[in-house]
Amino acid sequence: MTKEKNITTINPATNEKIETYKYMTTAEMDTAIKDCNTAFLDWKLVSLKERAKIIGGIGKKLQEHKKELSELMTNEMGKLFSQSEQEVDLCSGICKYTAENASENLKEEARELVGGGKGIITYSPIGIVYGIQPWNYPSYQVIRYAIVNLMAGNGVLLKHAKNVTGTGKFLEKIFKEAGLPKDLFKVLIIEHEQSNKVIEHNLVRGVTLTGSSKAGKKVGEKATTELKKVVLELGSNDAYIVLEDADLELAVEKCVRGRIYNNGETCIAAKRFVVVDAVYDEFKKAFVKAMKDVKVGNPMDSKFDMGPMAREDLRETLHEQVEESVKKGAEILCGGEIPEGKGFYYPVTVLENVKSGQPAYDDELFGPVASLIKAKDENDAMRIANDSRFGLGGGIFSKDEKKATKLAQKYFDTGMVFINSFGIADPAMPFGGVKDSGFGREHGGFGIREFVNIKSIIFSES
Repeated sequence: MTKEKNITTINPATNEKIETYKYMTTAEMDTAIKDCNTAFLDWKLVSLKERAKIIGGIGKKLQEHKKELSELMTNEMGKLFSQSEQEVDLCSGICKYTAENASENLKEEARELVGGGKGIITYSPIGIVYGIQPWNYPSYQVIRYAIVNLMAGNGVLLKHAKNVTGTGKFLEKIFKEAGLPKDLFKVLIIEHEQSNKVIEHNLVRGVTLTGSSKAGKKVGEKATTELKKVVLELGSNDAYIVLEDADLELAVEKCVRGRIYNNGETCIAAKRFVVVDAVYDEFKKAFVKAMKDVKVGNPMDSKFDMGPMAREDLRETLHEQVEESVKKGAEILCGGEIPEGKGFYYPVTVLENVKSGQPAYDDELFGPVASLIKAKDENDAMRIANDSRFGLGGGIFSKDEKKATKLAQKYFDTGMVFINSFGIADPAMPFGGVKDSGFGREHGGFGIREFVNIKSIIFSES
């Protein structure tokens, strides 16, 4: 099999070529890693106050380039232009939150020793953190891990998904414009074989991946074999429970939005809709109607609610999962057919009679396909929600917030639970999952401590 010499990005709405990028040679990659480490050795000595000025400046620069960056993201992966703008706003928010809270998150702590004497706990940067990131949120996925690690004093390398290479390079430009030292953040345009060499490199101290569970197992195994700290944010098939006392109008609105947001290509999207028998028929009727009403088309045109899928192979995989689920007993209530014409569009689809053994129940459907599942009652709904190898997020719809909170705290086996809403990241709240959805946390002051040396400095008793 002949290796590709270049990456060519394609607009998924038109099938037209956007840009071509040349792969780095291994020698160029090695130089980039060494340059990043050289920059780190100076950066780690810069005060938190001075780092915060630059990190805050990145957030402002993102706003200055908002239109250009949003258009690039939409052209590269097909999300609605309005949602690209929202993504840039979120990225700026992460920069602001990190700059304002890092001094508290990384504040040294004095302790009295049990055996007498005293000690200090400090949080020191460890070196280069290597991020392998997906295409579905081309800017956010990068900002999410890069900003906290730069703030902590580390250097950062990025291997972005091929189809959003342009966004990665544009972010690198923005970081430099904001005053980040040269080479401290480097985009590596490399192949998978080269990526393994990055993980092995003695100057790389940590690895973070956002991607599929399959990719997570491979990267996690490679990183731990090299004794490198790793954070994995992987896929999921999040269940959203609709209880008998739910506000059904609100539930339908949020569930539809939670399924089609970002063209349905979100790890923390609402995917399985578990509805108790008492309100199942009423919810189903309203939900299917609302899904049928979703307008799919040009993501640059504000009259549409959803754009195309990011790549043709992703659309093919999703359709195969739908067909396999139907073969095993699922029923299509709307959608389910690939349309003709340009662009990698897939219709909003609802499946009923979804059961264990079907991809629509067991696996992650990364696109605008909803799995509608009837539960006997509240207990059965929670059983179904937790009947998954994944554990990233989930939702509960109920007018009784106290009851919903108890279910979320004591019974939902996921890293995040959304009550009467749907999954959206917030810089103030930790983001991450359990089981096959990975481990480690980002945001909320937790992410900034993932790749630091929690160092004990101990003084003898005087």
